[in-house]
Amino acid sequence: MSNHSGERAAQRIRLGVLLVVLIALALGSFWILQTLRTSGDLQPAARPTGKPDYYLDNFSYVKLGPTGLPRYDVSGTKMVHFPSDDSFEITKPVVHNLDKDKPPMELYSDTARVTDDQTRIHMYGNANAIRGGAKGGDPMRLVSEYLLLLPDDEIVKTDKAVAMTMGTTRLNGVGMIANNATQELQLLGSVRGHYEPAPKKR
Repeated sequence: MSNHSGERAAQRIRLGVLLVVLIALALGSFWILQTLRTSGDLQPAARPTGKPDYYLDNFSYVKLGPTGLPRYDVSGTKMVHFPSDDSFEITKPVVHNLDKDKPPMELYSDTARVTDDQTRIHMYGNANAIRGGAKGGDPMRLVSEYLLLLPDDEIVKTDKAVAMTMGTTRLNGVGMIANNATQELQLLGSVRGHYEPAPKKR
């Protein structure tokens, strides 16, 4: 066997390994996305059929953590409480994390449903999540028609189309899991990206 044919064989092996890895990643992302969709984790939080018992206009409240320190605050133009499942419906919600040890994060949308003892905040319509840049880096913005915030775990996820921008980098995909505590983000399918190098400083 000549040296040239040996190099071609090695190249075919490397391409084969790369193809297997890419297929495994694609199948893994598809499985995660299907699991999110079928587990009920990202199902819309339907409005209860019972009547609300109270509402607040132009409100703001702070959620405390187990240590008694503030974890996050929620504000909005209107909040309606439903006693049948102890859920809240919020118009123009804005959520801020208040943990000084984590990058600042703000979420807002047209409406929201707060369910499961305030452990899930379903954000609907023009849903945005903005995380401040760590150590002077660029902030990150996520935009989707629906975002599910798990405030106690500092996780934001969706099974819908999502657009992410950070500096000159833009990514689009379908399905996402973002962890503000670990600063990890995973796009689960149909991922497309665009990157423009920052202009050189003179």
